[in-house]
Amino acid sequence: MGSVSLKIGDGTARFKRATLCSSAVNILMLFSVITTNLFALYAFTFSPKQHLDNPFHHPHRNISLISQHVSLIIKEIDSSQRKLAQMEKELLGYDTLDLSRPNLATELKLFLQHHQLPLGKDSRTGITEMVASVGHSCEKSADLLSQYMSYKVSGPCPDDWSLAQKLILKGCEPLPRRRCFAKTVPKPGLTSLPVSLWKPVSDKIVTWSGLGCKNFNCLNSKKLSKDCVGCFNLTNGYETQKYVKARSKNDFVMDDVLALGSGGIRIGFDIGGGSGTFAARMAERNVTVITNTLNVDAPHSEFIAARGLFPLFLSLDHRFPFYDNVFDLVHATSGLDVEGKPEKLEFLMFDLDRILRAGGLFWLDNFYCSDDEKKRALTRLIERFGYKKLKWVVGEKTDAAGSGKPQVYLSAVLQKPVRI
Repeated sequence: MGSVSLKIGDGTARFKRATLCSSAVNILMLFSVITTNLFALYAFTFSPKQHLDNPFHHPHRNISLISQHVSLIIKEIDSSQRKLAQMEKELLGYDTLDLSRPNLATELKLFLQHHQLPLGKDSRTGITEMVASVGHSCEKSADLLSQYMSYKVSGPCPDDWSLAQKLILKGCEPLPRRRCFAKTVPKPGLTSLPVSLWKPVSDKIVTWSGLGCKNFNCLNSKKLSKDCVGCFNLTNGYETQKYVKARSKNDFVMDDVLALGSGGIRIGFDIGGGSGTFAARMAERNVTVITNTLNVDAPHSEFIAARGLFPLFLSLDHRFPFYDNVFDLVHATSGLDVEGKPEKLEFLMFDLDRILRAGGLFWLDNFYCSDDEKKRALTRLIERFGYKKLKWVVGEKTDAAGSGKPQVYLSAVLQKPVRI
């Protein structure tokens, strides 16, 4: 009773049940077991009064009576199991994607169908069929998902990247594949590394559909986030000084951090990397960095790619598609601050810990602490991992948007321990 298995998209997904839900289901199951045993006791001990003098007078009738009671017991068990299954689905909020529902796109039904292996069971993996991979929360956005999968096969895909991102932000991730051709955007003027790292990106080589701004000058005049104010300006402004010149005690110089790495820093992962400047500075130092980003209010992915860097279009709710202990460094800014319950941040931190190798560095860069409680909660969470604190600075600095109000930020460089 500790977990529930659901058949969803890419196979069986297991979810730990909350404590309250476990108690409720356990009580119901206990009640069902007691009721079943009482039925059984009654069925096998009951005898009509008229047969007390001669219990063998009508043996066939007794057997028939017992059979009836056994049938009732079986029906009661089946009913209890169905009720439990329904309760589990309602308590967890997850259900399977019903392919029989009306107005569901034909392409979506075709993609989600199970396909039997032509030669039967595979001897190495044990699988007998190929199952499509689609996020379990897609059930909650079935209408949007059906809209996303409505297109002409082998024709041009609709210009609906914003719809795809909306589905991702609703937890419908990964999205199903499509059999259409994505819109192409000519990209003249791209240059090779290292020139591409700091060459201004043309407005004409990115997609602006679904965005409020239609050029980079517009974006540079806005505060897109605490970590991206004028971050698309590669010719002047603070973006050209990031990680090489500190403006406050919370700003760590990149070379100083790299010097702390044991065994060398070769590959890294950047969360919420804005326009890719962290990866660009690392590339200058022969370190390969993958930048996790979404196109929220700006064409982040295309901009990063135009600089010759690697953007990963993925939400922070998705398990990182990397093997364990592979990165030498993980860098995160205020983009690490996921909203919702504290457990959501815990899941994210444990996944970051999973992909970071022993001895690797976790660089928390200017994490915005909206209040003391958030700072304490994050500190307690970090201390649970047993990281060695190589740098730890809590300080105030003025809001980058120029409001003049001092705000509290936490910056730290932590080293992952060897766990046995």
